[in-house]
Amino acid sequence: MPTVAFHTLGCKVNHYETEAIWQLFKQEGYERVDFESISDVYIINTCTVTNTGDKKSRQVIRRAVRKNPDAVICVTGCYAQTSPAEIMAIPGVDIVVGTQDRVKMLEYIQQYKEERQPINGVGNIMKNRVYEELDVPAFTDRTRASLKIQEGCNNFCTFCIIPWARGLMRSRDPKEVIRQAQQLVDAGYKEIVLTGIHTGGYGEDMKDYNLAMLLRDLEAGVKGLARLRISSIEASQITDEVVEVIKQSNIIVRHLHIPLQSGSNTVLKRMRRKYTMEFFGERLDRLKEVLPGLAVTSDVIVGFPGETEEEFMETYDFINKHKFSELHVFPYSKRTGTPAARMEDQVDEDSKNDRVHRLISLSDQLAKEYSSKFENQLLEIIPEEEFSDGMYVGYTDNYLKVVIPATEDLIGKIVKVKISKAGYPYNEGQFVRVIEDHLTLREELMVNEEAAI
Repeated sequence: MPTVAFHTLGCKVNHYETEAIWQLFKQEGYERVDFESISDVYIINTCTVTNTGDKKSRQVIRRAVRKNPDAVICVTGCYAQTSPAEIMAIPGVDIVVGTQDRVKMLEYIQQYKEERQPINGVGNIMKNRVYEELDVPAFTDRTRASLKIQEGCNNFCTFCIIPWARGLMRSRDPKEVIRQAQQLVDAGYKEIVLTGIHTGGYGEDMKDYNLAMLLRDLEAGVKGLARLRISSIEASQITDEVVEVIKQSNIIVRHLHIPLQSGSNTVLKRMRRKYTMEFFGERLDRLKEVLPGLAVTSDVIVGFPGETEEEFMETYDFINKHKFSELHVFPYSKRTGTPAARMEDQVDEDSKNDRVHRLISLSDQLAKEYSSKFENQLLEIIPEEEFSDGMYVGYTDNYLKVVIPATEDLIGKIVKVKISKAGYPYNEGQFVRVIEDHLTLREELMVNEEAAI
């Protein structure tokens, strides 16, 4: 039985796609082995979001070549898409496939074995207008399933290389999304995370269909789905219709990840972001009105070219005022090939680090404030893995990490817990009971009526 080993760098979409590529190999009779062991084929799924991403990708490729010089080395992902020649130049690389045509990988391996000539299978991603179907019926990790609903991005923010690595916005056929969601629920997943490169942009390339309609159709059409999470959504994509769907829904969780990047209008303009702080603030107020207790997490870039102390403080104050529940803070790093990397007044490293630390300590403080509201409350978690001896960890719908005493058979089930001690990054909880079938209120009433007949 031939063996294949995978190494994935970068984001959740890459992890999703590695699982999809594994499905293709599995169907061809391959056995999956650990990346550190000797394998016939190595697949490195690369990242290019920063220059460091490129560097890490090159290191992993060289590691695979050293592991087994006779193996077929196949490189895919974003770095492969943007710099195929750079990767082909690494001694030992046999096949390069970008962020499309992954289904051809097995053909390429066959071709390589016959001809022993390196293959560059990278095409022009900007010409691609069709979503590439890649199915993942189950995941190696068995609690939260990702479901990729779109590919690409049309935004061209000045700091970002991703449109060049992923191409323009392409949405997945809604029927396929619903079919795969049902398949995942049938495989035992209680929670699905909708993911993509620009997830909230779903449907922007479609006529008469959008994200709000997809959310509605998923809830109506997928039997047994308990939780639906959106991995990320831009403020500009939170339309009144989306707010209404969230308000009406029984399964959309009380957590949204809305990338901020900066809380200063002047910086946002230089970043070419498509909203103002006034608009962003208004959307947050509206969401918190329809979903009390909503957790809003976000990404922030500090030290963007030209960022003054005043502009940084606008960001700091905005985050503090709107009480985000947790932040991912990144110091700006130059990405070769983007407009921002060529901007004049780059911020010095010391100022960047100082601002990063100030924002991280604000984030920690806000996270503690947010979780403290739920002390002594009953919430539901889905235990994911063992945390320490006899203790298991899982997330609530509003993205609090809770540790409870439990046993392995509770992994993947919905468990009611009482938060006994709030904290950050972990909350301590007590086990209350397992919720066998997660019925919505309406379904419970129907069951009671039927029992009475």
